[in-house]
Amino acid sequence: MPRRMPPPSPSFRARLRRGLAMLTAAAMLAGCVTTRDSRIGSDAGDSCRTQLVALDSTGNFFAADMLRGAAVGAVGGALLGGLLAAATGQRGSGVAAGAGIGAVAGGVVGGTAGYLSARQQQATDQASLNLAVANDLAAENAQLDRTQVAFDQLMDCRFNTARQIRAELGAGRMTRPQAEAAMAELRNWTQRDIQLATTINGQIGRRGAEFDTAIETVAPGVKQAAAAPKPSIPARPRATVPLRLRPDASSPEVARVPAREAVTLRPGRDGFAQVETASGVRGYAPAQAFPEAARLPDAAPVAAQGGDVRSLAASNIARRDNFSDSVGTATRLAEGQGFELAT
Repeated sequence: MPRRMPPPSPSFRARLRRGLAMLTAAAMLAGCVTTRDSRIGSDAGDSCRTQLVALDSTGNFFAADMLRGAAVGAVGGALLGGLLAAATGQRGSGVAAGAGIGAVAGGVVGGTAGYLSARQQQATDQASLNLAVANDLAAENAQLDRTQVAFDQLMDCRFNTARQIRAELGAGRMTRPQAEAAMAELRNWTQRDIQLATTINGQIGRRGAEFDTAIETVAPGVKQAAAAPKPSIPARPRATVPLRLRPDASSPEVARVPAREAVTLRPGRDGFAQVETASGVRGYAPAQAFPEAARLPDAAPVAAQGGDVRSLAASNIARRDNFSDSVGTATRLAEGQGFELAT
């Protein structure tokens, strides 16, 4: 008959608790080692610095919550693994190994399906689960709105600065070498901005994958409907039409489409269509500038029409897609003609 091992001593249990605390701290700090200066620099003379700091600040929400969820999963798994090992009479390395295995398993759950699992465990019935997810989606949507506004304002500042440099060159208040140097610096700043936005977009996407799992449970069919590809149609404008960075008449102009030039239209919003030129430049123009736009279906509004979980889920998906589209449009413009001296 195997000899029963004595339970772990109080001092060992204390060491285990300290180890778990260190594990928790390490998990929560693992993605927080960067500083603001390392992410966005400390450039003097950047006239868009205020907007850049605002965008960086909104990213904290998405990063912090993801790390916290992973840490909770890891700690829960470590506790379970350690307790199971101790309960079976293991000592020392056996308990430590059990905690380590549990932490790995817990981290996987916390990082991929932890959100839905946690909400299901807390809910007493389907109605309470729907309400909890709806509340979380409403909070997420509000933060997505703040991030979208911050990015829009930053890009507006960058592209308006590019327009001012062209104007200064055209008026003779800048020499061409001065204008080229100023535009090169502006392009570098903008590419760094886009790298930051791309990082935030990745964080939003990882959180979105968690929400998508929950959405399939509480609002089946919403995700599939949102994933349907946007229709596109060929078109030619009646007259020369400016392309804007966003579907907003006050947004910076990024290009012009001559009359009768062949373009591709996709559904936009707020009376605008998304336009892509033959060279790959994308922007927004009033849909009424294109006779063919009448054949485009209306895009779903971003704002939720009510607080039910289905409309909140649909608008959450739309907000994520819109931010990703905004980052993609800015990326293409920064790599192409958006920061050329002559447009």
